[in-house]
Amino acid sequence: MKKRIIIGWTVLALIGGAALVLFPGGASAQYTPWLYWTLLPKEHMDEIVGEASGETALDTIIDINGYNRDRLSDEYAGPFVETQIVLKRLKQYGIQAELVKFPGGEIWDGVKGELWEMKPKHQKLASMLDMVPMLASGSQPTDVTAELAWVGRGTPAEIDAAKVEGKIVVTEGSIGQVHNYACQQKGALGVIAISQSRPYLDPLQMPWASIGGQRGGQRGGPGGQGGPPAQPATPPAAPAPAPKPKFGFQLPIREGDFLKQRLMANEKITGHAIVDSRQEKYNNEDIVAVIPGTDPAAGEIIFSAHLFEGITKFGANDNTSGSAAILEVARVLNTLIGEGRLPKPKRTIRFLWGPEIGGTGMWIKANKPIMDKTLANINMDMVGEWLSKNQGFTCLMRTTFGNAHYINDVMENYYRYVGEGNRERIQNRSDAYKVPLRVVAPFGADEPFWYSIETHYGASDHEDFNDWGVRVPGIMMIVWPDRWYHTSGDLPDKSDPTQLKRVVAIGAAGAYTVANADDNMAVKIAGEIASNAARRLGHSLVVGLEVLNRGTDKTLLDAYKEARGYVEGGVLTEKDTLDTVLQLAVDKAVVGAYVAQLKKSVDAVGAAHLGTLQAHMEVTAKRLGTKPVKIELTELERKAAKIVPRTTAKVMAEGYQGYRKYLDGVSQEDKAKYPYAAELFTTNELQLLVNGKHTVLEIKSLLDAQSQRKSTVQGILNYLTILKLAGLVEY
Repeated sequence: MKKRIIIGWTVLALIGGAALVLFPGGASAQYTPWLYWTLLPKEHMDEIVGEASGETALDTIIDINGYNRDRLSDEYAGPFVETQIVLKRLKQYGIQAELVKFPGGEIWDGVKGELWEMKPKHQKLASMLDMVPMLASGSQPTDVTAELAWVGRGTPAEIDAAKVEGKIVVTEGSIGQVHNYACQQKGALGVIAISQSRPYLDPLQMPWASIGGQRGGQRGGPGGQGGPPAQPATPPAAPAPAPKPKFGFQLPIREGDFLKQRLMANEKITGHAIVDSRQEKYNNEDIVAVIPGTDPAAGEIIFSAHLFEGITKFGANDNTSGSAAILEVARVLNTLIGEGRLPKPKRTIRFLWGPEIGGTGMWIKANKPIMDKTLANINMDMVGEWLSKNQGFTCLMRTTFGNAHYINDVMENYYRYVGEGNRERIQNRSDAYKVPLRVVAPFGADEPFWYSIETHYGASDHEDFNDWGVRVPGIMMIVWPDRWYHTSGDLPDKSDPTQLKRVVAIGAAGAYTVANADDNMAVKIAGEIASNAARRLGHSLVVGLEVLNRGTDKTLLDAYKEARGYVEGGVLTEKDTLDTVLQLAVDKAVVGAYVAQLKKSVDAVGAAHLGTLQAHMEVTAKRLGTKPVKIELTELERKAAKIVPRTTAKVMAEGYQGYRKYLDGVSQEDKAKYPYAAELFTTNELQLLVNGKHTVLEIKSLLDAQSQRKSTVQGILNYLTILKLAGLVEY
């Protein structure tokens, strides 16, 4: 998983239950301990749960990433070991699959890395043979013997004081930052870093660190929520070439502390570093598998998981676990459908494995006709973690408001079913089944399923599907926290067959629900959305109340506007979500009439909450000794309330990121006339919110309801003007 910015809105209850009827207010717990339901019939859910094997998924993790291995040179010609294993299993399961290659490039690869103490002792300090991450990526071939110099945390002052020229520096700071200053500017020969990665948890874990070389492959794509970078009117002058990296080694804190204590006692130590590395050419490898539906025109649902967290970086949970889980989903559904235990679905279920973000984006770009008929994406990233070991929650990261979709509530239904059913309740203490719906792997942990329904977070392959030029709503299943994230400790002993069985069952059930949905299922999904909407709007209300509570006599008007915005934005997105259910309907008149009634109910809940906010504003004004405030639109806001922007055909004409060239074509002079960067939370989400239904003022509410940082009306209008100049938006 790549690091990225959050889009936040309502963080739902960690153990959340949905009300059976629509009512204003929130539910933070399961109020009916005797009732557990799924969208699918119970007999179908039982088949899926029974067939799912966490042990099979764990076997795949072990085969692919049983240890931190060094990728050998002949693998770069392809296919990679990971690809071979997944393809072999798909063939074994009788699932049609293909390997698709895209251009890659060159990647740094460590061949040899050894660090020895020569004086006063003769002992090995680090070796790639002991642990691959001991050699930092980017390290260049070298064979040097030099004195070691302690530089503490590696601040410039500490490095300057140590007179490091011609020495190998030792630090407990950032290996990359110390290398940049000590080696690139002050003449040090290399760096030895003592890992500070969660030292109180695991004194042996080390991060996959770099001094300038990439362990990962090509990772193109937006990945997060920032807008496209401004392009200069004329190409800038070529920058001066960066200094060539030297070398870096890492020691786990347990071992490194011995070296640190000796150096701090002013012991003179001489080290010998031997490094061999090279650049390897590679291709991006994507694997695509399909369980065909009965109606090719009915649409598809697609699973994704990056099989490569990096070309020379490995991780059992990040993300071999996601790849193993969707492989097991494929096996489970193919088996159940093939044996007639589940009816053959109307819609195709597709599976995609590849390099994170970049490799996924390449396949999406090359397969626009498939994307045009794809209804939703389920992305699995870091899903196999043993929850109690990691103190983690299995999170459902929802789509943003700009890609509002029923897939969020479909997945929440199965999260809730597994989460609420796999805990012992005091109300059931006298029952034979104290844990009502026990889903436990034979050789896995017997513990609760801790889960959380979360707001949107990017940083993984679902963002490629959420791209403005693709607009396939993508959610992410992920465990967080992971206490061995991006370190040498990310190994299969941190994975759990029970956790894998549960996420496989949830993913398979969610996808099959959509794949086989008819009008009756569309109605059930709509009802689920409406009941969850009441809870979400209840949370929006309490957030608004707290905003008012924190207001002062000088800020009450702004607080009241903000409070109303949470509810108004929430109502808009809930109704947008209900509209998407019509994708599944055959009799759109009947299903549409039901959806319309539910939208009226959502409006009624919203109106009641707005009334509550007004009453609360009035009592707050009295408490503050001031008059109640009244919202009056400014001239700019009145203008914004009349503008309903809509996208042009250019946005999706060329698929994934195809629209960017039109943005790049807007001159710097025009961009300078319409500044927006400091006045918008995110341009990507603003783009997605342009749907021909919402006014600019409503778009502001939708943006503000998702972020602590508020957007201005002028900033929104300025960016829309740039989109209009690019030919991407009209109004």
